[in-house]
Amino acid sequence: MSSIPSPSRATAPTTRLAGACLLLIVGLLASITAATPARGAVPSLPGWTLAWSDDFTGAAGTLPSSANWQIDTGHSYPGGPANWGTGEIQNYTSSPDNVSHDGNGNLRITPLRDGAGNWTSARIETRRADFTAPAGGTLRIEGRIQMPNVTGEAALGYWPAFWALGSPYRGNYWNWPGIGEFDVMENVNGLNTVWGVLHCGTAPGGPCNENNGLGGSRACPGASCQSAFHTYRFEWDRSVTPNELRWYVDDQLYHSVSQAQLDATTWSNMTSHAGYFILLNVAMGGAFPDGVAGRATPVAATVPGRSMLVDYVAVWTRGGGTTPPPTGGTLNLRGDGTLGAAAGSATTATLASAGGVNHDGTPYQPQTFTASGVTGAYTGGSTAFDLFVDAGTTVANGQQVRVSYDRTGDGSWERVETYRYFATDPVPGYEHYTQARGLASATGSHGDMTNGRVRVEVWNAIGNGPSTLGTGNQSTVTIPVR
Repeated sequence: MSSIPSPSRATAPTTRLAGACLLLIVGLLASITAATPARGAVPSLPGWTLAWSDDFTGAAGTLPSSANWQIDTGHSYPGGPANWGTGEIQNYTSSPDNVSHDGNGNLRITPLRDGAGNWTSARIETRRADFTAPAGGTLRIEGRIQMPNVTGEAALGYWPAFWALGSPYRGNYWNWPGIGEFDVMENVNGLNTVWGVLHCGTAPGGPCNENNGLGGSRACPGASCQSAFHTYRFEWDRSVTPNELRWYVDDQLYHSVSQAQLDATTWSNMTSHAGYFILLNVAMGGAFPDGVAGRATPVAATVPGRSMLVDYVAVWTRGGGTTPPPTGGTLNLRGDGTLGAAAGSATTATLASAGGVNHDGTPYQPQTFTASGVTGAYTGGSTAFDLFVDAGTTVANGQQVRVSYDRTGDGSWERVETYRYFATDPVPGYEHYTQARGLASATGSHGDMTNGRVRVEVWNAIGNGPSTLGTGNQSTVTIPVR
């Protein structure tokens, strides 16, 4: 995130000795420069179900699987905060020099510096953005990683990370930290320390003490974080009450956050959407390394070319309900953020105020409901919905809905429908927002679904106050699949 000088040529009387020395030096060079071999296959964990993984077994110099990952480039998301919102200075690229398989079962992410002093590096994120803990169960996100092997002044500015962001961040880029961020592993400046952090709520300040987050840290067990692989793990446990978030290194728990530490709205905004996507990157400079170093980083002594090595990344689930996935028809928007059969009595979800800003067409802190494993034949019809919405006594609020279809569950949304917003009256009591409002925009087409996903997002598009959405056995969406 140095080349070794070649040995001098030996004289004739010492040719045999020189040859032996040369072989020894070559062997030492190989041991220094070769990538640490991967452990092998993603481990099998008794009691856990593997939901997704990448073992990075591609040929040397090849990019990570495009079916699993998308590569971020530049200094920001389109229309998002500059310098990725952190002050980091590098330009992310899709060059194999910055991100590629090493041929030994690892992914390399390598910061480089050109002759003009400009830094490049890489940042990748999973195409899937639906990693979530099952109701009554546990989500486990894990990676086996060796941090860039550099320490001291030469490491100043290095910022490797393995983390997850709430899915509503995609396409918005201004709803952080409310949508949630789980930092499974962060490190700066080559310190023998792993940080695990939760970001949530509002910034600055708020329930998660932003922009710092709620974090814990410790030294890597045994060999340092930089000199060896370690296993970094995050768990989101919905099998206990209150729910709990936990961080581990090499199976040793070092940080946890309880649902009881946060208010209900903050927890819901962080956990009630479709799920999370996973990121791997090595940044250079920025608020975190600068703050720890007490000065701007990187510095003149910072060396380029030290890679973060990733053996595998995997996601498991354990426990949870056994309700079979829906096959289409009419689905209820349920209080746990899922779509399915009516769940018990009437419940509600709060739609955040638009804050006087026009969010027409762009989800803003939406309440999100998702059905996975949807299989069925396309009926030839269209989406229908009946949402119970109420703005109370607030004047000029307008609720909006977007319905998206991922027909094969591969992370791509083949059909996305955004409906015109519905202006609720300032009289307490539910009103019915239906598809009769008409489409504002639509992309793609309907079709048969095989283990697919349906996502419903509801938000306040306009107005200056919150609204209420009826859930549980109230609001419904009807999808054209049977």
